[in-house]
Amino acid sequence: MNWYKFLNRISLPLQALGSAVIYFLVEVISRRSFYEAWTYMTERPLVFAYNTAFIFTTSLLVYLFRRRCFWRVLVAVFWLFLGAVNGILLMNRVTPFTGPDLYLLTDAMAMAKKYLPEWGVIVACIVAAILAVFLIWLFIKGPKYRRTLKYWINVPLVLAGVLAFGGLTQLALEKRVLSNYFGNIAFAYEDYGYPYCLATTIFNTGISCPRDYSEAEIARIQRTESDLPETTEGEYPNIIFLQLESFFDPTLVNYLDLSEDPIPTFRSLMEEYSSGYFKVPSVGAGTANTEFETITGMSMHYFGPGEYPYKSILKETTCESAPYVLKELGYTAHAVHNHEANFYGRRTVFPNLGFDYFVSEEYMEEEDQKTPLDWVKDGILTDEILKCLNKTEGQDYIYTISVQGHGSYPTEPILEDPKITVSGSPTKEKDYQWEYYVNQLYEMDLFIKDLVEELSDYPEDVVLVMYGDHLPTMDLTVEDLDNRYLFQTEYVIWDNFGLEKVDENLSAYQMAAEVMNRIGIHEGTIFRYHQARRNSKNYQVDLETLQYDLLYGERYAYEGENPFVRTKMKMGLYDLTLDSVELISNFDHTYYVKGSNFTPSSQVQLNGEWYDTVYRNPTTLLISGTQLTDFDRLCVAQRSNSSTAKALSKSYNRSCYALFSESKWKLPESEE
Repeated sequence: MNWYKFLNRISLPLQALGSAVIYFLVEVISRRSFYEAWTYMTERPLVFAYNTAFIFTTSLLVYLFRRRCFWRVLVAVFWLFLGAVNGILLMNRVTPFTGPDLYLLTDAMAMAKKYLPEWGVIVACIVAAILAVFLIWLFIKGPKYRRTLKYWINVPLVLAGVLAFGGLTQLALEKRVLSNYFGNIAFAYEDYGYPYCLATTIFNTGISCPRDYSEAEIARIQRTESDLPETTEGEYPNIIFLQLESFFDPTLVNYLDLSEDPIPTFRSLMEEYSSGYFKVPSVGAGTANTEFETITGMSMHYFGPGEYPYKSILKETTCESAPYVLKELGYTAHAVHNHEANFYGRRTVFPNLGFDYFVSEEYMEEEDQKTPLDWVKDGILTDEILKCLNKTEGQDYIYTISVQGHGSYPTEPILEDPKITVSGSPTKEKDYQWEYYVNQLYEMDLFIKDLVEELSDYPEDVVLVMYGDHLPTMDLTVEDLDNRYLFQTEYVIWDNFGLEKVDENLSAYQMAAEVMNRIGIHEGTIFRYHQARRNSKNYQVDLETLQYDLLYGERYAYEGENPFVRTKMKMGLYDLTLDSVELISNFDHTYYVKGSNFTPSSQVQLNGEWYDTVYRNPTTLLISGTQLTDFDRLCVAQRSNSSTAKALSKSYNRSCYALFSESKWKLPESEE
């Protein structure tokens, strides 16, 4: 009894110590290293203490129940489970577990199958079952608090603890122990701790309502655009945006020694055409946010820390964008990306941004065109861009997203005969990383040269905007760079009809408005705002208010209605067709599936199930092993290269039934 009273008296200190142990284990799991977790704890003790306080605050609820042992264990299991989820995700991707990923937890089994091997799913299920049984036993048989619960004391004390933690959070932000802006979400988790960052991405999202937000305020902001000229009449040029993955000038890194310039073409174009520094919203990652800014003209600065609008608001609503604005002038909007269609949820989001076509990796002939790290090389994009231009008779807006320069970069030499050698890094492993990276840059520069040469001879006017989406993931610091800024790459605005060269530094969210301005287009609420107000007084304050109105507010700028309708976006430029099925061998039941526009991602579906398929060429697939009957239903689909492995589109004439007679098949009429 004396021990019971003693432990009860020191339960708060013990609970605080337990919270520290739990948090340390969470970081061990998340970082997948005891040493790194220990280094983090010792080098950032204030951040560690804050996150410990976070877990301690969530555990205060135990004082509202008699079964305190059970609730303490449940809180510990909750945080360790979140740590395990984060650790598993980081084994398969760069981005840690964030607020939008909570949707995955509604289907835990699907998530487990996506990120764990089959044996891992089995182990996870066994552990979950054992844990559930233990928790039930603990709830029934575990010790109880023996005294009378004094809710009139405990409830106010718990609330006081929560309020005190809120004050601690504000103090930590003011003293810069924490930050409420994440330039790189992966680095933010490492710097500010998993509990804080996860909570921030859950609760601090979207754009907060400005203090002076009203219809009159929006009207005042829009009146400032009255001096803009009318949109020029006539035919406009094709507009191509080329977002180059992790592309920047490595000669700006002051410790690197390069055997030769890896980007001679880009450097030459900067000297001849409009160019400058390009301010981006992230470092080392965050491609989709640079993309969001350049497509919509909206700044990421006003969204929640580490937020991806592609994973939040743009899943719910349409948004003013360059595609929507330019389509009013007769443009067709294309998105081109040499990676899988579901990356960053683009297949879902792009229709809400007004795109008409989306050509992803699954619709490209990308065999034998990959880097040693299995990223599709950018050279494939030249033909895809030309196909988009040739697809339509009118003008085209083509937003192209490159992927070849993607990290993470190998710490061992994997290039047999590198064109460019690198030295000067703090470690040999870092030299290998830089060497791999700059050789990818060299090939990307060759792609730029090829693209510009093709567009130079194109019979229509073209504006080509090229820029890097962010710096590479190389642990760069401000001191490492000659330009002393991490949130900055470079851009070039090339054209084939003689635009005046104007050099200036631009932010990603200003670029589309600037390009439109130079060719005489003054349309779109957000783009007109940039054209009229850039560098003016209260530019950023009014931009925040306008962005809130367009996305989260009453849409006073649109007279209370959202004028943008989700497009019926087509995957791929050309229809996938199924024309015939030919029996090749009765011995092993081998068939040729004939059609058009097949790629290595084309796969047969037999009776609604995926069937092993061999790609031969754009008109022929091969299947074998099953004798087809009169009742079998067969179609060809473009299978997503993501782990979801869903059908992105199916053959235009959809499917056929097997009418097996003298090795001939008959297709039914097209099905809707």
